Amino acid sequence: MLDTNKTSEGSPARVNASHFCSVSSLPIPTRVVLLAGPSGSGKSSLAARTGLPVLRLDDFYKEGDDPTLPQVPGSTDVDWDSARSWDAEAAVGAIAELCRTGRTDVPVYDISTSSRTDHETFHIARSPLFVAEGIFAADIVERCQELGLLADALCLRGRPSTTFRRRLLRDLREGRKSVPFLLRRGWRLMRAERRIVARQTALGAHPCGKDEALGRLAAAAAGRCRRTPVPQASDA
Repeated sequence: MLDTNKTSEGSPARVNASHFCSVSSLPIPTRVVLLAGPSGSGKSSLAARTGLPVLRLDDFYKEGDDPTLPQVPGSTDVDWDSARSWDAEAAVGAIAELCRTGRTDVPVYDISTSSRTDHETFHIARSPLFVAEGIFAADIVERCQELGLLADALCLRGRPSTTFRRRLLRDLREGRKSVPFLLRRGWRLMRAERRIVARQTALGAHPCGKDEALGRLAAAAAGRCRRTPVPQASDA
């Protein structure tokens, strides 16, 4: 659970205070913290530590038979790490509905079969803040800010070798794809990790480690909202 009362170094009060504006004198609207980062960077585990409601953005992947799915250049593999494999419009719609009503209908996605197997109602009760986490979270930073929904946007970063190991063990344990596919994807992502972080940063997500991310999440939970402009970036 987030502690919003810390005063020591690294506390919410001392982490990039210029990025937040006090809204304590006004009714606090429901807002979202977008948590991005490379696959395997620890987004899900960090989001769970906050005690806040967590929307899984990976559930908005397109299905495996969608003709618009991109392919890895020079390969027959679907490029599940391209934002074009994901339904950004549906994700933003769900976030907007959560902020407006406190609940929304979301798909249940099975990564191993690349399909939506069900749907469920996701609700955040009376929480004024929730986390939306996924590898494409940075791609909707600008839109969420335009709609007045954004509390903060973060990009978890670490050592590419550590991310590779964590991602591979998770994907093997969960049987997400075939072993050859996971090895090819893992090697490709490890080599591209710094570029991935740079792209997500350019889209408006603040790059940080877990401790700083928890500090900024606590600041957002305490009612300090993001006010810095989101830079313009192409979908490269």
